Amino acid sequence: MEWFVGFWILVGIFVGWCWYSREKSSSSSDVTMEQKSGVLPKGSFGWPLIGETLDFIAAGYTSQPVSFMEKRRSLYGKVFKTHILGTPIIVSTDPAVNKVVLQNHGNIFIPAYPKSIREIFGEYSILQTNGTLQKKVHALIGGFLRSPQFKTRITKDIEHHVKLTLTSWKDRPLLLIQEETQKFTFKVLVKALLSLDPSDDLDFLKREFDEFIKGLICLPIKLPGTRLYKSLKAKERIFKLVKKIVEQRKLGLEKSEDQEHQNTIPNDAVDVLLRDISGEQNDKQSLSLDFIISHIIELMIPGEETVPMSMTLAVKFLSDCPVALELLTEENMKLKRQKTDSGDDYCWTDYMSLQFTQNVINETLRVANIINAVWRKALKDVEIKGILIPEGWCVLTSFSSVHMDEENYENPYEFDPWRWEKTGASVKNNCFTPFGGGQRLCPGLELSRLEISIFLHHLVTTYRWIAEKDDIIYFPTVKLKKKLPIRVTSIGNSP
Repeated sequence: MEWFVGFWILVGIFVGWCWYSREKSSSSSDVTMEQKSGVLPKGSFGWPLIGETLDFIAAGYTSQPVSFMEKRRSLYGKVFKTHILGTPIIVSTDPAVNKVVLQNHGNIFIPAYPKSIREIFGEYSILQTNGTLQKKVHALIGGFLRSPQFKTRITKDIEHHVKLTLTSWKDRPLLLIQEETQKFTFKVLVKALLSLDPSDDLDFLKREFDEFIKGLICLPIKLPGTRLYKSLKAKERIFKLVKKIVEQRKLGLEKSEDQEHQNTIPNDAVDVLLRDISGEQNDKQSLSLDFIISHIIELMIPGEETVPMSMTLAVKFLSDCPVALELLTEENMKLKRQKTDSGDDYCWTDYMSLQFTQNVINETLRVANIINAVWRKALKDVEIKGILIPEGWCVLTSFSSVHMDEENYENPYEFDPWRWEKTGASVKNNCFTPFGGGQRLCPGLELSRLEISIFLHHLVTTYRWIAEKDDIIYFPTVKLKKKLPIRVTSIGNSP
């Protein structure tokens, strides 16, 4: 989840101003540190008060939003200092430096987010959970999402929702892919988190979540009628519903026999976290109900934004690259014929074994840069590759700059799925970080890949389509200007 919120903060010009009260002390400490050590990275703080914020925002409205980083990298090097969003920061476009910051050995770095973000997520936010507790929760959720039992069940759930969505496209003259993908990705994730099936509660949760998430970029003013106020009220209603579900589940768990629940496979993320409570009642870091509820709510965000946007952009890039679309279709039609002939059901590994499909997904994630950076704050002075990061300073690790660097990828602005055949294992190196990295690597990265793979498989084996020309908007978040309108034609096979 944390990896997703990073990009909201990067572009949050208004919420960033709430940091301004800290700017004076940070600036004065900067002078002291520079005189003392002389190893701060080069850079410029720009204009008084606003720093280089205007240049930063302006770049976000262009077709190459990393131009802000590229210009300064050419002047000062891969790591430079600047002043944006009301605070002096160090920006890293160096994959090796990013790796050290993200790995966070010794808990030197913590997430750093504006006051409005901390308020909207609350005191039990994933973003404010650090150290041993963060590692514990990350391991619990990650282990559940990687379990064979979960993989088997979620594969069927995703297939079901994708097929229902594709079936609804028949005889519809025009579709907006960005909206269509959002219809099922949220349902899939909520089912994995708290086993909520289609119902009035799910519809209510979706409506309130749409309202809640709008507050991630807003003025930090909590007065009736303001965006932040409305989002906080929506969060209260979401919290109330999720709390009811979690309390009912906890009561059922307490009534069951200890041996029975110990030997039962967890149904969802709520089950996993509740078992930690019952199994470690004397543990000082046993999870509270409010903690569990807050985490479950935040974990819903990828289902509303990140995953459907990745699917939408994959369709756009394939529409603009007919050769890639043809090859992907051939690969998926071959798998469908094999399954039809054998009569076997699809499984997780079937979808993940589609090599060119995985290459397309890799390239979509690299070019789109939906998660373009994360923010960290140094708890003490730290030196990386001879560069000083002073205590209290923020570090922005820029993923998009690494993904669009010619030193890392030839012709980086070209959509080229074939590049992954050449790079091979580089998908695991420091130059490819669409899901973040280190201790806060997205625990659902494999689930996200699976969901995109299933969607693409059933799409290309069910329909042909013509997409209208559409442009990508990078500010304040990555979107398609017209939500990617397409016209589909059935190829005679039911989804």
